[in-house]
Amino acid sequence: MSTTQTNKIETIKAAASKINEVDFQNLSFGSVFTDHLFECDFINGEWQKPVIKPYAPFLLDPSTRVFHYGQAIFEGMKAYKDVNDDIWLFRPDENYNRFNKSAVRMAMPEVPENIFMDGLNELLKIDEAWVKKGKGNALYIRPFMIATGTGVIANPSNDYKFMIILSPVTSYYSGDVKVLIAEHYSRAANGGIGAAKAAGNYAAQFYPTSLANKEGFQQVIWTDDATHTKLEEAGTMNVFIRINDTLLTAPISERILDGVTRKTLIDLAKSEGINVEIRSVLVSELVEASSNGTLKEIFGAGTAAVVSPICGFSYQDIYHELPKLDNSMAIQLKDKLTNIQNKLAEDTFGWTVKV
Repeated sequence: MSTTQTNKIETIKAAASKINEVDFQNLSFGSVFTDHLFECDFINGEWQKPVIKPYAPFLLDPSTRVFHYGQAIFEGMKAYKDVNDDIWLFRPDENYNRFNKSAVRMAMPEVPENIFMDGLNELLKIDEAWVKKGKGNALYIRPFMIATGTGVIANPSNDYKFMIILSPVTSYYSGDVKVLIAEHYSRAANGGIGAAKAAGNYAAQFYPTSLANKEGFQQVIWTDDATHTKLEEAGTMNVFIRINDTLLTAPISERILDGVTRKTLIDLAKSEGINVEIRSVLVSELVEASSNGTLKEIFGAGTAAVVSPICGFSYQDIYHELPKLDNSMAIQLKDKLTNIQNKLAEDTFGWTVKV
């Protein structure tokens, strides 16, 4: 290993890269990681010296607070490589700002911008060979923070660890996606942490999603906790519904995550002259539109999948098949977005940031 210091970040290089051991044509999403990670600890009220070092497990005390009280947050981002071998991020400021909103909600320290952004940029430069060119290829970026203070008293931790890990990816979902509309379980509640990217939000989804999987559905469309009459999110994604030629999506709230892909698709759709309505969509409205033929599309939107078309939904044991469209709005918007992300189309919005 060699050790250097760049922009106040200590860098410890891996003795050898494992990149040649990776089959980039057959990647399982989020299961392969690059040679290095970024790490910075918060101890005694201060951020410590950040370090980039070889990717490896690390030890934690059994009483570490994250295990007992769930102080853990994360973000999901991607880096893309263009035809000139330049690496680009997509709206990283949105992820950074949302990360700190999550931190505040979970009583965790906010991460300074120079630690988050400088650390991310340096890490990407070191592991740039892992960013593969070509539409559909990307390097998934997972910034996260956990409580590392020890002791089982039910208080916020005093110490935290902020880290960034990188994973080469292709597409997230494959095949048809059928969803079950939730009638009992909820993703989040008013006054809760649904708008934060907190680890517990996702853990709570696993059980009802597993029940849906057993019935042959890939995901759940979550409904509001109070009445279960309003459509909110699809699995781990924001959800869009197309009725006739109008695109509908729920407004963000304490229960609904402020998705970066969501707001991007809204802006793209409006720029294309598509009528977009940001409002609550009732389950009854969806069922009626399916029955009278005005429901054209449902799709999820998120960083990992970008856009995930849904082929049908079930509600109260009745399955509704969606029409098969040759040139769907979902695919059109996905193409426009991924072309911008991969620098195959002009970014008139100023969303892309060069590393």
